[in-house]
Amino acid sequence: MSAPARLNLSREQILAFRQRAGALDARLPAGPSSLRQAAWAGLQDSMPRAALLSLHARVEGVQPNTWEDPSLIQVWGPRYSAYVISADDRAVFTLGRLPADAAGLRRVQETADRLEAFLEGRRMSYAEAGRALGIDPNGLRYAAPTGRVLIRWEGARRPLVWTVPAPDVDPEVARLELARRYLHVAGPTTAESFATWAGIRPRAGQAAFAALAAELLPVSTPIGNAWLLAADEPLVRAHVNPAPARLLPSGDVYWLLQGRDRELLVLDAERRPQLWTPRVWPGALLVNGEIVGIWRRDGANVTIEQWRPLSPDQRVAIEAEAIMLPLPDVSGQIRITWTQKPSHRYSIDMT
Repeated sequence: MSAPARLNLSREQILAFRQRAGALDARLPAGPSSLRQAAWAGLQDSMPRAALLSLHARVEGVQPNTWEDPSLIQVWGPRYSAYVISADDRAVFTLGRLPADAAGLRRVQETADRLEAFLEGRRMSYAEAGRALGIDPNGLRYAAPTGRVLIRWEGARRPLVWTVPAPDVDPEVARLELARRYLHVAGPTTAESFATWAGIRPRAGQAAFAALAAELLPVSTPIGNAWLLAADEPLVRAHVNPAPARLLPSGDVYWLLQGRDRELLVLDAERRPQLWTPRVWPGALLVNGEIVGIWRRDGANVTIEQWRPLSPDQRVAIEAEAIMLPLPDVSGQIRITWTQKPSHRYSIDMT
């Protein structure tokens, strides 16, 4: 049987597909099923309540406490960052990252065993638990891939930790599903990009893609060859009407990219360091399918930096999004400040 022909995709097709697959073209109706779909590749929450704002960008009716919905949980997920995920997907985001080597596996299992024996069903600050066990509290994150550790992090305080029974799922099955999730939301992509995002070894990422070979379609993109889930081919060919505006928080999966993957999303090489900063990332301003600026907030004050001129209608749409942000620490009206910096010419051709 011959290999499938390589599909040639333009930058515009790829970005439109990712927005449709990631529910950024139109908000989903309120409800647990929509929350799970919005969290299909997890919602990073390293910046306090970033996951909440990622939900708001994708689901109708999100409130300041929606992140506490019973259908959602918090774990140390990809790259050991704080994540909000669907409770039904605990195995995917934990066991899917379980080390394959004996030494690594022994380390995570022993850490989880020690934590469970110490806690005895209690919930405790991870700092307190770490000190009691005589280890750096950050070391408790290494127990997360067992699927036995849950957290609750509210940002201002150290996260609470507790243990639960391990999911009854084969880790290899979980890893393949984790790869499918990333392919669906960030595709077309590569095994290397998947491994970097998931925080697993490159060899493990390559093995996952090899195991999924029958489900993958080879793709040519403006930044090189990649893979797409074959089941997503109709969606990548479909027309997508981009949303007028979305304010995506720091670490949102749509732009949680590394290396050359960033070139596809932001054409201007001089703008990329403004979005992917060396320290705390700002938010990304998505307008009609393009990232056209960044945003930050301090309490009720939202500062929007546009990278290029925007029409009056676009500014109205952006301000409407900002005013709707379900900020849990703001009780009054949100105040918006606009700034603009000179634009630069694009440095690469993505046609």
